[in-house]
Amino acid sequence: MNYKEKLQSFIEKKSDKKKLVVIYGPTASGKTSMSIDVAKKLNTEIISTDSRQIFRESDIWTAKISKEEMDWITHHMIDICDLDEEYSVWEYKKQAEEIMEKLYLENKIPILAGWTGLYIDSLIYDFQIPEVIWNNDLRRKLEQEASEFWVDFIYDKLKKLDPENYEKVHKNNVQYVVRALEVIILSWKSKYENPIKKELKYDVLFLTPYDWDREELYNRINYRVDLMFEQWLEEEIKWLIKKWYSRKSFWLKSIWYTEYFDYLDWIYSYKEMKDKIKQHSRNYAKRQLTWFRKYN
Repeated sequence: MNYKEKLQSFIEKKSDKKKLVVIYGPTASGKTSMSIDVAKKLNTEIISTDSRQIFRESDIWTAKISKEEMDWITHHMIDICDLDEEYSVWEYKKQAEEIMEKLYLENKIPILAGWTGLYIDSLIYDFQIPEVIWNNDLRRKLEQEASEFWVDFIYDKLKKLDPENYEKVHKNNVQYVVRALEVIILSWKSKYENPIKKELKYDVLFLTPYDWDREELYNRINYRVDLMFEQWLEEEIKWLIKKWYSRKSFWLKSIWYTEYFDYLDWIYSYKEMKDKIKQHSRNYAKRQLTWFRKYN
């Protein structure tokens, strides 16, 4: 049964729960075109579950959907933060649920589309996320340690305090590492300790464009990286460095940006830098696939 047949069957099925469509998959798997097609069929709107696309200005790097690609379909949870703003899963959940309730009042079935599994899970399951308020003193201390002793220092600290979370967070996602440490130090609860997944809150239709052809996916990722560089990715990075680096935006020290900094520091050649970005993107997709298997 193809996804259009699944969608039709889902629409016709009676349910006591509110209906929800979740379109998931790794980066470069084709979620955007599928979500637009489904939104047109349902006459509804799309809520992004991409933790990078919430940030303004970083458009090429995050493969952000363009106005033309949206094709007049309303998209939510995109371009809602500056790169130096703090934004937690708790805040995402609260804001996205408000949008979902508005759509339900309009008799529309919301569509969640994106690759951030934690964002998806926070909405479809009974997630109890601790509202740990940002502690500026602790955050500055951790960020200073990351700057002075490199990210490995705070990454090892996370391994000791929160080994479960350590396995799920890439060390180059400095902001995630800092936030995970902040949560565990202030609440003594892991970010991943709190979800309760007894059952789905909604009648959920899970759809994915990914056909589990790993080789084809990796080829698509490699092609996308090349395309990003053709689309002036370097100019975007240079602009973001100029505007945000002095403001200590740790997103500029996260995965994909760090490879470019290593290129600027003569650690990598231009080709090596691009190859590293492709390699790390493929590695990231592999971790995404592990998370998504439970949706099948």
